[in-house]
Amino acid sequence: MFWSGETLKKRLPILVEPFATERVDCAAYTLAIGAELYVSPSDQSPEPTAVTIRTLTEGEAFTVPPGQFAFLVTQETVTVPDDAIAFMSIRTKVKFRGLVNVSGFHVDPGYRGQLTFAVFNSGPVPIHLKRGQPIFMMWYANLDRHTALKKGGAVEKGLNPEFIAAVAGEVQSFAGVTKKIDTVDKQLSERIHAIERDLGYYRVAAGFAMAVIAVVFATWVQNM
Repeated sequence: MFWSGETLKKRLPILVEPFATERVDCAAYTLAIGAELYVSPSDQSPEPTAVTIRTLTEGEAFTVPPGQFAFLVTQETVTVPDDAIAFMSIRTKVKFRGLVNVSGFHVDPGYRGQLTFAVFNSGPVPIHLKRGQPIFMMWYANLDRHTALKKGGAVEKGLNPEFIAAVAGEVQSFAGVTKKIDTVDKQLSERIHAIERDLGYYRVAAGFAMAVIAVVFATWVQNM
């Protein structure tokens, strides 16, 4: 069964670092955005291939442009005991702005470290966030026993560069594609108008030439 708010307050102080009682929200715990960040470059980025992981200062703001991916880490280090499993999501008020979690939705027994969220801005406008903002939700649920099939190894810290390699380089957003289509459409319309204008000049010139030829021919006929 899922842990209640009372159980979270009792057990999480040794499972979440740093822990804050006020972050217990009903049967979930709210996690905040940590220091490391990666946002995929858009068509507005001057050097898409140079965009990489960056470190945010305390409280520093950033945006996830429309149609772009981001990798975010939690500020907290979490531990999932071997008799439990955890589930994670994004707070509803942030999801309603278009930010979608496209990474995993559970944390295995035995895991310890910061959590990485891969998110996608499916909305039409940039989503503004900042370091330390509480936007992630985590639930714990009991397993039927302590399990030996669990995660182990070192504590996970920061963003894994292998995650970044999968989405490195410019990602074409719907807004960017639409803008490029509009630009091409405008250029094509201007070209068509220019061709029509030139054809108009050619028609006038051809009419004038025909008139001259007609006059010359009529004069020639009269003089025969």
